[in-house]
Amino acid sequence: MTIDDFAERFQAGLDAMATMPLDQARRHYDGLCASFAGPVPETMRITNEVIDGVSVRRYRPHLGAEGVVLYAHGGGFTIGSVESHHGVAAGLAQALGREVASLNYRLMPEACYLELLDDVEVVRRRLAPIALVGDSAGARLVLDAARRAADDSPLGLVYPLLGTMTEASLGPDAPLLRRQDVLAAWAMIAEQARRTGDDLPASRAIECLAVEHDPLTPPLLATLDEWRRCHHKVGVHLADSMLHGALHARSSLPAMEAAWRSFCRALGAHLD
Repeated sequence: MTIDDFAERFQAGLDAMATMPLDQARRHYDGLCASFAGPVPETMRITNEVIDGVSVRRYRPHLGAEGVVLYAHGGGFTIGSVESHHGVAAGLAQALGREVASLNYRLMPEACYLELLDDVEVVRRRLAPIALVGDSAGARLVLDAARRAADDSPLGLVYPLLGTMTEASLGPDAPLLRRQDVLAAWAMIAEQARRTGDDLPASRAIECLAVEHDPLTPPLLATLDEWRRCHHKVGVHLADSMLHGALHARSSLPAMEAAWRSFCRALGAHLD
């Protein structure tokens, strides 16, 4: 599969969602993302449970090391679930050789951003994870959850919303993600996201995976430079020619797979 093939197929799925009621669109998105996922190892143990009202899917790799990694899915704060990101969470568990707990936080507009953060915090307190990982909207959530709790655990952030989301700071439109979509998502959370702490992360060990064609990448890289100047240890893994959302199809996209493996190796080194 080429990145153009992926973009065409994924965009067709997104376009189909445009006329659907929200519940139906969410189910469609789950299936769309899952359709790109590679196989999950048969030896991995997968269980579902509820932790203080938040549903969680746990992935335990065969002969995995001790410690749980908390994972929050993407989806623009309004869609996505443990189903849409099943392949990503399983791949993270396999790559790290550790248990991953993927959580189904509440979604907007039914819940506000602080309530989404509450769901992350409930699970974080109960599981005491050794790292927090998220992609896109989920990356912003784990970052703000860490800030709120002053949690110094390592952070793994995959194309997160970082920096100032303005017309001037964002990069150009890219397939699968337009500037107006980023600004709309930021407008939903901006007021409450700013209440969680200052612009610095709680952790001094951060690994970030970014893609070349994504309006989020310029403010992301600028913010990471600022963090480095404040003596945070920040690793950046850039997937050339890739797009926002390509993580779902990484097993068919060599550049995405290479950046993902680099990201997971670096994150794993912090845990070891």
